Amino acid sequence: MALTYAPPWRDISQYVKIRLEEALREAELALKFLGQDLHRNAAGKAFQAWKALLAAVAAQHREAIAKRYAGAVRDKTGKLRSRADMVIALMPTTRMREVASALEEVYGRELIHLTDIALNLHEFQHNGLDPEGVVSRYTNLEDVEKDVKYLAEKTMEWVKKKR
Repeated sequence: MALTYAPPWRDISQYVKIRLEEALREAELALKFLGQDLHRNAAGKAFQAWKALLAAVAAQHREAIAKRYAGAVRDKTGKLRSRADMVIALMPTTRMREVASALEEVYGRELIHLTDIALNLHEFQHNGLDPEGVVSRYTNLEDVEKDVKYLAEKTMEWVKKKR
């Protein structure tokens, strides 16, 4: 059965299902790309997998996100939406660490730790290796490979727990 995308303000359970499926597929692609030595592509897929997982988890704990992101904003169509719902729906890269922090009481520090790894991989995807450690935290491919593999595997574990 194919899942149809529904934003969190329409159908939160459908939104969670589709984001968990996305997380699983992106994590699988990350490992496949890693096996082909496509490091930047693998890093990007591992990041996208975690971002989708974080969005699903945030949707499951909307009340905790609403405490952090109160009020309303207009979406691109001009409709007024809950700020929390917009953060959950879009999961902006700039808000991922805050969302993980808002969920620390529920999931502990692991969510923050894995989010930090995802953000490091996102930075590597865009900047590549940097022997000086100025534009990327990664100075060698071995660390990239370990983090991609670790994050992809942890994402798959989280998907299994959350389904």
